[in-house]
Amino acid sequence: MENKNTRSVSEFNTELKLKGFNIFQIEKDGNATKVYSRKDFYKICLTTGKSIIHYADRSFEANDTILFFGNPHIPYSWETVSSTYVGYTCLFSEDFLAPSDRSESLQQSPLFKIGGTPILKITVEQREFLNSIFRKMIEEQQSDYSYKDDLIRNYIHLIIHEALKLQPSENFDQHKNASSRLTSVFLELLERQFPIESPEAPLKLRTAQDYASNLSVHVNYLNRAVKEVTGKSTTTHITERIASEAKSLLQHTNWNIAEIAFALGFEYPTYFNNFFKKITGETPKSIRTQAA
Repeated sequence: MENKNTRSVSEFNTELKLKGFNIFQIEKDGNATKVYSRKDFYKICLTTGKSIIHYADRSFEANDTILFFGNPHIPYSWETVSSTYVGYTCLFSEDFLAPSDRSESLQQSPLFKIGGTPILKITVEQREFLNSIFRKMIEEQQSDYSYKDDLIRNYIHLIIHEALKLQPSENFDQHKNASSRLTSVFLELLERQFPIESPEAPLKLRTAQDYASNLSVHVNYLNRAVKEVTGKSTTTHITERIASEAKSLLQHTNWNIAEIAFALGFEYPTYFNNFFKKITGETPKSIRTQAA
């Protein structure tokens, strides 16, 4: 049974990356839960049930039907409270929407940006309408229609526009300990940058300023919060995580050292060598030799 589930997850990930989108129904028994690379895909969920959603530095408790918009660049977590939980999920990559020339505005949308409102309460009438759109997307996903990708893009934009017309939910609760919540968001965002899967897709966030900009907070505020909660600076966390990833790539891939340096955001291999030796006390070459 475990092997079948593993293959199912693997097949889902492969198909999702290949197509750039996937729409599925959330079943009552929870068997429709999918595992995927959250750092690559936007997410729209229409769900009915009780849950607690943590999004950036805010938390929201849902008891009825909500429409949720997840940005891969903003950490979030979802706690399902009720035993019955139903709805639909649509996953899509930024590249999938690129043909419509609208993807550049996604991160600026009030539904997807970090200071925006990604959760909306839905009435029974609105739920029926949105359910029909999700069902149509699932039908098209399974069809042989040559232009189904274009049609699914239109459905996604229709959902986004319908959401923009709704009043945002105001039932967000600021985390009781703002420093703790911001630190949690930072650490999750840091971890989400890994693993590095290809030298052609290098690490994008490398400095404390990069993370502060991504989280829409001042870098000094981020530094104070992280230092207060963990005792380490933001830069130390980033440096240690990059060094850990470097060691893993040296031990478990056949990429040459120059490729690993580039993948981790270093302009020259010498910069990477100096960084790695300063942090670990060893050279990249010595780690590679030990792994051989």
